[in-house]
Order: sequence, then C-alpha cells, then structure tokens
Amino acid sequence: MATINRFEDLAAWQKARELAKCVYAATRSKSFFDDPDLKRQIRRASGSVMDNIAEGFGREGRAEFMQYLSIAKGSATEVQSQLYRSIDNDYVSQAEFDSLFAQTDEVRSVITGLMKYIQKTDHKGLKYKKEEVLKTEN
Repeated sequence: MATINRFEDLAAWQKARELAKCVYAATRSKSFFDDPDLKRQIRRASGSVMDNIAEGFGREGRAEFMQYLSIAKGSATEVQSQLYRSIDNDYVSQAEFDSLFAQTDEVRSVITGLMKYIQKTDHKGLKYKKEEVLKTEN
C-alpha cells in the first residue's frame, strides 16, 4: 500500500464523502420536510462516517485510528437503519434506498479492509515516531 500523507487520500474517506453527498441530496426532497429529525439524524450519521475517518487519521496512532474507523463503520450502519425508516415512511423510493444502501455497504467494506490492513502492519503511527525522535535527542 502506498504511503498516505493526508486523510483525503484514503479511499474510505473519499467513498464516505460521496455517501454523505448522496444522503444530503436525497434528503433535500420535500418528503423529508415532514420529518426534520430523521433528516438531521441521517445527515449527521453520514457526515460522521467521513469525519471519524479523518479524525482517526489525524490522531496519528494505529490504536486510535482503529477506534475511529470502528466508530465510522458503526455510523455507516446507522445510516442503513435510517434508510429503512426513510423507505418505510415513503421518504425515498425503492431505487434510492437500494442505491444508498449499496453505497453504504461499499463504504463499510472499504473501512473493514482498511482496518484489516492496519491490524497487520507493524507501524504504530507518526506520533510514536515523534516520541522516538525526542527520546533519542535527550
């Protein structure tokens, strides 16, 4: 795997960003006007996926990154549950539901793959390199 220097380079974050964009587009329809709480909740959950991937990356430690990826994956699952509420109340069509659900599955799958990769690596994270440099300087 190539070295990733920015969270924006992560395929998981890119796919999560696209998911959030699609969720926002779907919730702009008039059908969601009657349920502003669900609209806000599904938007927050979709944004949480990309935000937690970015925050975990920014923590610069493997264990913390794994924790935040787990939270991101949970938020993606939350989006899927909210999609069921959306279709059950006729806020989205079956086609929109299917598309968003599949997109969310793909995001979860990519996050899972990233988590497996991180578990296998010996690299602890950048913050540990910084600590090692400080120890050697003293």
